[in-house]
Amino acid sequence: MSKAIPEVTLNDGVTLPAIGFGTYSLNGNEGVNAIKSAIDVGYRLIDTAYNYENEGAVGEAVRRSPVPRQELIITSKLPGRYHTYDKAVNTIQESLYRANLDYYDLYLIHWPNPKQDLYVEAWQALIDAKKWGLIRSIGVCNFLPEHIERLEKETGVKPSINQIELHPFFNQEQQRQWHEENNVKTESWSPLARANDVFQNETIKKIADNHNKTVSQVILRWHYQLGSIPIPKSSSIQRQRENLSIFDFSLSESEMSNIAELTRPNGRINNQDPAVYEEF
Repeated sequence: MSKAIPEVTLNDGVTLPAIGFGTYSLNGNEGVNAIKSAIDVGYRLIDTAYNYENEGAVGEAVRRSPVPRQELIITSKLPGRYHTYDKAVNTIQESLYRANLDYYDLYLIHWPNPKQDLYVEAWQALIDAKKWGLIRSIGVCNFLPEHIERLEKETGVKPSINQIELHPFFNQEQQRQWHEENNVKTESWSPLARANDVFQNETIKKIADNHNKTVSQVILRWHYQLGSIPIPKSSSIQRQRENLSIFDFSLSESEMSNIAELTRPNGRINNQDPAVYEEF
């Protein structure tokens, strides 16, 4: 299955699969089993974070899997409370110790936390950790264009990726356009919106019926055709397989437009606006 997943190349030359696996709330032995199952069915991009408190579960799933480490792309994220340079360096190291990994393929600043105004300092720590071989590629989450522009202006290094909230009810058209124009890859968190009403949406259900696909498959295909990397989460092996099976059909321009029209001005799931939200 993994061989059928297209790859995308980041601005630093690192390649990622076009779909990944989210691990939020997958903890303990059940979490390990779910993450290993995802690897077994073909996922190679695995997304975790320091604040998910499951870096250890991800690392254990990697060790239990027969898939070689070098074939996996493991992501983690720096929490807001550790944005000062020294704390950020220590946290990156701690992240690796928790997972018992020698390096992360991708490491992101989880939120900009603009009130603290330390994200440039945190970014410098990621830059240095990459030089030291602890990280292969560095990026951000939930950063607005002005945040990314400041990072590049003050350090000379542009993030390879920005992981943002993106789903049919909040399609982030302007942010995605900025990413494309500035060679920053878009990654989608909560790609299926976490909201049950998206699965009952008549527009998407009709499209799914037309293709003999599930609503989830249509939404994930929509992400792919937008040029964004979705990272759906599921502990069900059936749904894990289902969510990977999105590369054998295409959505028409009109179907893409119909889904685009579902976006809402207040479509954020938890009203987490990066301009003001503080994550610790």
